[in-house]
Amino acid sequence: MKANIGKSDKVIRLVLGTVIILLGIYLKSWWGIIGVVPIITALLNFCPVWKLLGISTRKKVETTKLKV
Repeated sequence: MKANIGKSDKVIRLVLGTVIILLGIYLKSWWGIIGVVPIITALLNFCPVWKLLGISTRKKVETTKLKV
């Protein structure tokens, strides 16, 4: 798995997942368990949906070639 989630995307997923879980607890609904999905994808730095769509929010690291 190649990482495809950037820093801001990771923060958004963690916050959104937490809010969904807390809403599920507050409303006493099992739907709050869906909040685990964005948290897991944030912790793994990989989103399968982004992979299928060819999207990456991770910054590309620029490398320079050494001239010998």
